[in-house]
Amino acid sequence: MSYVEKNLIDGEKLIFRTGVHWTVLFWPFTTVTLVIAGGIAIFAVAHFVGKIELGTLLVASALVYCLYVVLKRSATEIAVTNRRVIIKTGMADRRSLEIMLPNVESIGIDEPLWGRVFGYGTVVIHGTGGTPDPFRRIAHPAEFRKHVQEQIDRTVKA
Repeated sequence: MSYVEKNLIDGEKLIFRTGVHWTVLFWPFTTVTLVIAGGIAIFAVAHFVGKIELGTLLVASALVYCLYVVLKRSATEIAVTNRRVIIKTGMADRRSLEIMLPNVESIGIDEPLWGRVFGYGTVVIHGTGGTPDPFRRIAHPAEFRKHVQEQIDRTVKA
Protein backbone atom coordinates (compact mmCIF):
# COMPACT_ATOMS: atom_id res chain seq x y z
CA MET A 1 0.00 0.00 0.00
CA SER A 2 1.35 3.40 -0.95
CA TYR A 3 2.03 6.33 1.37
CA VAL A 4 -0.89 8.27 -0.11
CA GLU A 5 -3.36 5.42 0.36
CA LYS A 6 -2.19 4.83 3.93
CA ASN A 7 -2.71 8.50 4.84
CA LEU A 8 -6.16 9.19 3.43
CA ILE A 9 -8.57 10.63 5.99
CA ASP A 10 -12.20 9.52 6.39
CA GLY A 11 -14.23 10.64 3.40
CA GLU A 12 -11.15 11.59 1.39
CA LYS A 13 -10.97 10.29 -2.18
CA LEU A 14 -7.95 10.00 -4.43
CA ILE A 15 -8.57 12.09 -7.57
CA PHE A 16 -5.25 12.07 -9.43
CA ARG A 17 -1.86 10.46 -8.95
CA THR A 18 1.44 11.04 -10.70
CA GLY A 19 5.12 10.72 -9.95
CA VAL A 20 8.56 11.39 -11.30
CA HIS A 21 8.77 11.06 -15.08
CA TRP A 22 10.57 8.09 -16.64
CA THR A 23 13.14 10.38 -18.28
CA VAL A 24 15.00 10.61 -14.96
CA LEU A 25 16.09 7.04 -15.71
CA PHE A 26 17.63 7.80 -19.13
CA TRP A 27 21.18 8.69 -18.04
CA PRO A 28 21.38 6.12 -15.23
CA PHE A 29 20.22 3.39 -17.64
CA THR A 30 22.68 4.58 -20.28
CA THR A 31 25.48 4.43 -17.72
CA VAL A 32 24.36 0.99 -16.52
CA THR A 33 24.28 -0.30 -20.10
CA LEU A 34 27.81 0.95 -20.79
CA VAL A 35 29.17 -0.44 -17.52
CA ILE A 36 27.51 -3.82 -18.12
CA ALA A 37 28.91 -3.91 -21.66
CA GLY A 38 32.37 -3.11 -20.29
CA GLY A 39 31.96 -5.72 -17.58
CA ILE A 40 30.92 -8.36 -20.10
CA ALA A 41 33.87 -7.46 -22.34
CA ILE A 42 36.28 -7.69 -19.39
CA PHE A 43 34.59 -10.91 -18.30
CA ALA A 44 34.97 -12.43 -21.79
CA VAL A 45 38.62 -11.44 -22.13
CA ALA A 46 39.48 -12.37 -18.55
CA HIS A 47 37.75 -15.73 -18.88
CA PHE A 48 40.65 -16.93 -21.02
CA VAL A 49 43.21 -15.55 -18.57
CA GLY A 50 41.38 -16.87 -15.51
CA LYS A 51 40.65 -13.49 -13.80
CA ILE A 52 36.91 -12.79 -14.10
CA GLU A 53 36.41 -10.90 -10.82
CA LEU A 54 36.57 -7.38 -12.29
CA GLY A 55 33.98 -8.11 -14.97
CA THR A 56 31.68 -9.74 -12.43
CA LEU A 57 32.12 -6.82 -10.05
CA LEU A 58 31.26 -4.27 -12.76
CA VAL A 59 28.11 -6.12 -13.85
CA ALA A 60 26.94 -6.67 -10.26
CA SER A 61 27.60 -3.02 -9.34
CA ALA A 62 25.68 -1.80 -12.40
CA LEU A 63 22.69 -3.99 -11.56
CA VAL A 64 22.62 -2.79 -7.95
CA TYR A 65 22.80 0.84 -9.13
CA CYS A 66 19.98 0.17 -11.61
CA LEU A 67 17.79 -1.24 -8.83
CA TYR A 68 18.60 1.80 -6.66
CA VAL A 69 17.56 4.39 -9.27
CA VAL A 70 14.32 2.54 -10.05
CA LEU A 71 13.43 2.35 -6.36
CA LYS A 72 14.36 6.01 -5.85
CA ARG A 73 12.07 7.04 -8.71
CA SER A 74 9.18 4.99 -7.40
CA ALA A 75 9.64 6.47 -3.90
CA THR A 76 8.13 9.77 -5.01
CA GLU A 77 4.34 9.97 -4.83
CA ILE A 78 2.27 12.95 -5.88
CA ALA A 79 -1.47 12.96 -5.46
CA VAL A 80 -4.52 15.18 -5.46
CA THR A 81 -7.46 14.22 -3.28
CA ASN A 82 -10.79 15.92 -2.80
CA ARG A 83 -9.30 17.67 0.29
CA ARG A 84 -5.56 18.17 -0.19
CA VAL A 85 -2.39 17.87 -2.25
CA ILE A 86 0.01 15.18 -1.03
CA ILE A 87 3.64 14.92 -2.13
CA LYS A 88 6.06 12.39 -0.64
CA THR A 89 9.68 12.00 -1.68
CA GLY A 90 12.51 9.83 -0.44
CA MET A 91 13.13 6.23 0.53
CA ALA A 92 14.94 6.04 3.86
CA ASP A 93 14.78 9.78 4.53
CA ARG A 94 11.22 10.90 3.83
CA ARG A 95 9.98 14.38 3.00
CA SER A 96 6.28 14.94 2.75
CA LEU A 97 4.23 17.98 1.88
CA GLU A 98 0.51 17.95 2.51
CA ILE A 99 -1.41 21.11 1.75
CA MET A 100 -5.12 21.45 2.31
CA LEU A 101 -6.76 22.68 -0.90
CA PRO A 102 -7.99 26.01 0.56
CA ASN A 103 -4.36 26.79 1.51
CA VAL A 104 -3.00 26.43 -2.03
CA GLU A 105 -2.37 29.95 -3.34
CA SER A 106 -1.02 28.95 -6.75
CA ILE A 107 0.62 26.21 -8.71
CA GLY A 108 3.20 27.10 -11.33
CA ILE A 109 4.62 24.75 -13.92
CA ASP A 110 7.77 25.08 -15.92
CA GLU A 111 8.00 22.86 -18.99
CA PRO A 112 11.16 23.04 -21.08
CA LEU A 113 10.96 22.09 -24.76
CA TRP A 114 11.80 18.45 -24.11
CA GLY A 115 9.44 18.47 -21.14
CA ARG A 116 6.58 19.47 -23.41
CA VAL A 117 7.54 16.78 -25.91
CA PHE A 118 7.84 13.99 -23.34
CA GLY A 119 5.29 15.22 -20.76
CA TYR A 120 7.29 16.37 -17.75
CA GLY A 121 8.07 19.59 -15.96
CA THR A 122 8.74 21.33 -12.68
CA VAL A 123 5.76 21.98 -10.44
CA VAL A 124 6.02 24.83 -7.92
CA ILE A 125 3.36 24.90 -5.21
CA HIS A 126 2.78 28.13 -3.30
CA GLY A 127 0.92 27.58 -0.05
CA THR A 128 -0.39 30.31 2.22
CA GLY A 129 2.28 31.55 4.57
CA GLY A 130 4.93 29.19 3.23
CA THR A 131 7.79 29.21 0.81
CA PRO A 132 7.31 27.84 -2.70
CA ASP A 133 8.22 24.18 -3.06
CA PRO A 134 9.57 23.11 -6.48
CA PHE A 135 9.32 19.47 -7.57
CA ARG A 136 11.31 18.62 -10.68
CA ARG A 137 10.70 16.17 -13.53
CA ILE A 138 7.10 15.52 -12.56
CA ALA A 139 5.02 13.55 -15.06
CA HIS A 140 1.98 15.35 -16.51
CA PRO A 141 2.39 18.67 -14.65
CA ALA A 142 -0.40 20.48 -16.52
CA GLU A 143 -2.86 17.69 -15.74
CA PHE A 144 -1.77 17.77 -12.10
CA ARG A 145 -2.40 21.53 -11.92
CA LYS A 146 -5.78 21.11 -13.64
CA HIS A 147 -6.92 18.53 -11.08
CA VAL A 148 -5.80 20.73 -8.17
CA GLN A 149 -7.64 23.72 -9.61
CA GLU A 150 -10.80 21.64 -10.19
CA GLN A 151 -10.75 20.39 -6.61
CA ILE A 152 -10.16 23.90 -5.24
CA ASP A 153 -13.10 25.12 -7.31
CA ARG A 154 -15.29 22.32 -5.93
CA THR A 155 -14.36 23.13 -2.33
CA VAL A 156 -15.09 26.84 -2.87
CA LYS A 157 -18.53 26.07 -4.34
CA ALA A 158 -19.39 23.57 -1.58
